[in-house]
Amino acid sequence: MNDLVIVLTYYTPYVSGLTNVARDVAEGLAARGWRVCVVASKHEPSLPTHETINGVRVVRAPVLAKVGKGTIGINLTRMALREMRRSRVANLHLPLIEAGPLTQLAPIPVVSTYHCDVSLPPGLVNVAQREAVDGSSRAGLRRSAATIVTSEDYARRSRLWPVIAPNMVAIPPPCIPVTAGEPTYRRGDGFHVGFLGRIVEEKGVEHLVDAFLALDDPDSRLLIGGDHSGVAGGSVVDRVRAHAGGDDRIELLGFVPDQRLGDFYASIDAFALPSVNAFEAFGIVQVVGMLAGVPALVSDLPGVRVPVERTGFGAVVPPADVPALRDALIRVRDTPPDAEAGRAAAAATFSVESVLDAHEAVFTKAAG
Repeated sequence: MNDLVIVLTYYTPYVSGLTNVARDVAEGLAARGWRVCVVASKHEPSLPTHETINGVRVVRAPVLAKVGKGTIGINLTRMALREMRRSRVANLHLPLIEAGPLTQLAPIPVVSTYHCDVSLPPGLVNVAQREAVDGSSRAGLRRSAATIVTSEDYARRSRLWPVIAPNMVAIPPPCIPVTAGEPTYRRGDGFHVGFLGRIVEEKGVEHLVDAFLALDDPDSRLLIGGDHSGVAGGSVVDRVRAHAGGDDRIELLGFVPDQRLGDFYASIDAFALPSVNAFEAFGIVQVVGMLAGVPALVSDLPGVRVPVERTGFGAVVPPADVPALRDALIRVRDTPPDAEAGRAAAAATFSVESVLDAHEAVFTKAAG
């Protein structure tokens, strides 16, 4: 018997903001004594179908095919419904193509967590995929007992706001502090800027590269950490490399494992999240950086701007505005904000325990 079953497309070891939220809520509640099961796609054939990770039972459904950022396979719906029949409450992480049928057939109350609108490049196939996912999400949200969003700022600007609004509960994602590390990625005493995330279209990493190069500072360094292989929807790492032009001050680190995140944040003086569209809805990595004493430079996008606006620890700049991002980097370099005050503000605003308390309250109420 499960207290909670969580359903989503990609689960750990896949790395994304959505995946990490689901993982941290699942493991956080499991540590509090909840019996938690996660049902996800078996996005890599080598993954086990059944395993237990940090107290969470994980069940993976075989995939027939991948289309864009999503997967195709009837097994996820079937296996999720089987686990629902053994659970008290379900939590679906949207966007999820199976949301409509799952909420219609669910034998238990469903709480949906709506992360962001689907954003895909132009093209008939992508338009059809976006419409299908939006339609399924709308149906799922209408039948949900509650809809969790990471911020009202983002939710109000979502394409699905009319169906989010009636049962919305705003809860920031869990932002787990990293263990203090050593500056092992640092090269010299110059100003170090860091980015961490998947190297994909919506992250706008090439604009950060251009802004960094515009600093014209021979001692500065740009450290770009993140996966660019096996990324859903494809990577733009070649575009980033082309913008870097072989400048040896810019280093692509590849995937940075959890055990080295403390070293990464200890190596930088500013963290940049130059997102360019609304697929980015919050940016957990910027708060993790704040908790490590690193100010954030982020795009003025719904949700993404919230941590800096609430803590004052960093700067908000227009998306894809290279001169504005360059100027913000210069300000942080020349007049660094108070690291201890910024760290304290982030800790007070985004406490993991308060986030888990809020999720626990929503799930308990829905379960009756």
